Amino acid sequence: MEKERLVGTCARGIRCPIVREGDDIAAIVANSVLAAAESEGFKLRDRDVIAVTESVVARAQGNYASVDNIAADVKAKLGGGTVGVIFPILSRNRFAICLRGIAKGAKKIVLMLSYPSDEVGNSLVSLDQLDEAGVNPYSDVLTLEKYRELFGENRHEFTGVDYVAYYGDLIREMGAEAEIVFSNRPETILRYTDTVLTCDIHTRARTKRILKAAGAKTVCGLDDILNAPVNGSGCNEQYGLLGSNKSTEDRIKLFPHNCGLIVSAVQKKIFDAAGKRVEVMVYGDGAFKDPQGKIWELADPVVSPAYTEGLCGTPNELKLKYLADNDYKDLSGDALREAISASIRAKDADLKGSMASQGTTPRRLTDLIGSLCDLTSGSGDKGTPVVLVQGYFDNYTS
Repeated sequence: MEKERLVGTCARGIRCPIVREGDDIAAIVANSVLAAAESEGFKLRDRDVIAVTESVVARAQGNYASVDNIAADVKAKLGGGTVGVIFPILSRNRFAICLRGIAKGAKKIVLMLSYPSDEVGNSLVSLDQLDEAGVNPYSDVLTLEKYRELFGENRHEFTGVDYVAYYGDLIREMGAEAEIVFSNRPETILRYTDTVLTCDIHTRARTKRILKAAGAKTVCGLDDILNAPVNGSGCNEQYGLLGSNKSTEDRIKLFPHNCGLIVSAVQKKIFDAAGKRVEVMVYGDGAFKDPQGKIWELADPVVSPAYTEGLCGTPNELKLKYLADNDYKDLSGDALREAISASIRAKDADLKGSMASQGTTPRRLTDLIGSLCDLTSGSGDKGTPVVLVQGYFDNYTS
């Protein structure tokens, strides 16, 4: 008789060699997981999930671009005159180097910041400050002078950066004139220019629609910049500059592309070597919110740009607490265990709308697993850009 398993989901960070441009990333990932299994004495199983961070995939692809590449594309697509740059996130790593290239490709930047925070929750001012000042962020437009008069200098809680001053200085350092305003209405920018680069991530389609309907002459998003190579640069055909990160002071690493080939290759290598049908995904930012800083982590356009077929869909789970407290409230011990196990084995293929599934997490599998992997691998010096998740698809009867 097979021994009962007492461990459910387990996530292991897998150490890998330092990945360089041109490396066979699929071979590195597969070999690292196989070596870890041998070293640590665990076995791979069917439906294990191997996840690799987008950063090392893009590095292996050599998917980089320079400030000059960004400037050239911005100038070609937005004319090189006055450009409204609206709704960027407040980030040295994510946006500052992009802004350098944008400013280098224009004579003047009208920078329009959302407030009280950016799209992912980085705060410029607090809601309490807005209330005290009598400012309505849904309707009021603030000049830089009015913002300073009302709120003074506001440094980011974690980085200590005054992003208003930082972005303004950065634009001027690149030789462009800078004007900064604050508004949450996309059409406000048309008071200043009819040429707009919208820099929001998850709301970009709506923002573009509103701007075009309001009469903007030229509208681009970050996803429209470097969506094709510029002077031999890297690119991302679907997301452009979205998902990019600072590499050096004048170079960015773009979000990886053509990742479907990589996840399929890893899956095949593991099957050939170990005979197990694993699932594979590429992941970036997890989709979770920091309760202290109020920052929503997802600054990438998606959690996972590519994954194997078995990771499609959402969880289909029963809530054990609901069954124990309702259907089987009069049972205990082995009788309760058997009743719950029978319910799990007999559950419908689609539990959507079922009372017994209320309270389970209604999110895509790739968003859930990608968030788990992002937290496991971290963003610093752990040296584990690959995560092996085992038992994710187990349930109480496994």
